Amino acid sequence: MTATTPPTKGDRDPAPAVSRALRILTLLADAEGLPMTLSDIARALELAKSSTANLCAALEEGGMIEREAGGYRLGRRTAELGGTYAQQFNQVREFYGVVAASPALHGEVVQIAMLDGRDALYLARHEGRSPYRLGTPLGSRLPAPLSATGLALLARLDDGEVRTLLRGSEPFPQLTPESITTVDELLPQLAAVRERGHAVDRGGSFGGIVGVAVALDPWVPADPPLALGAALPAEQADEARIVEVGEALRDVVTALTNPLGGRGA
Repeated sequence: MTATTPPTKGDRDPAPAVSRALRILTLLADAEGLPMTLSDIARALELAKSSTANLCAALEEGGMIEREAGGYRLGRRTAELGGTYAQQFNQVREFYGVVAASPALHGEVVQIAMLDGRDALYLARHEGRSPYRLGTPLGSRLPAPLSATGLALLARLDDGEVRTLLRGSEPFPQLTPESITTVDELLPQLAAVRERGHAVDRGGSFGGIVGVAVALDPWVPADPPLALGAALPAEQADEARIVEVGEALRDVVTALTNPLGGRGA
């Protein structure tokens, strides 16, 4: 069920108000920061305007959404919850200190992402000191086949598992002229990731940015698959720099894979 699709008649929703509130949050998240009016929300979700007003009032009181002149958008409480979610994973907590101590990475934008369905979902970010505005905002998603972190995560699967996961998703979104659009184009890239030990995205998700990423082994089985990735300006990302960053990311992964390594760094 999507944000705009109500339950079918055969579904039994044990908590309709909660489900509707979640659909409102999902709708506002999909709006990517653009405010939506009460009428827009009610129409998109096929709800009565009076019911929508009551739900929005409750969400606003809880800090989950906020109102401005143009309508409603997500509130600060959602960011707090997202940050708390990320911090429950040990590797995310240790990530900041280990990256800051890396001579090759401390000045770069470095992020942690998890594989969530067919997407790379971004959980944590080390800003570095780059004058460029690079990388992906926290909580946002990119199609896994189009980002370096996604490639690193998909490379942990075998080709059959990749085809099963991505079945029905072709063609992939054409985010830039360099974006691949099919699984047949993806599989050779994943083979190259497995061979060299790090993933490289040469402008397939954002023009002018080269991503380099490495997968992380979880500390405990309950943790999700994670990957660590750096975003480099294309003009600075020659082959030597890409290799240097890939090696530095593997060093960080070694520290984050060993529960004592991160603390020691």
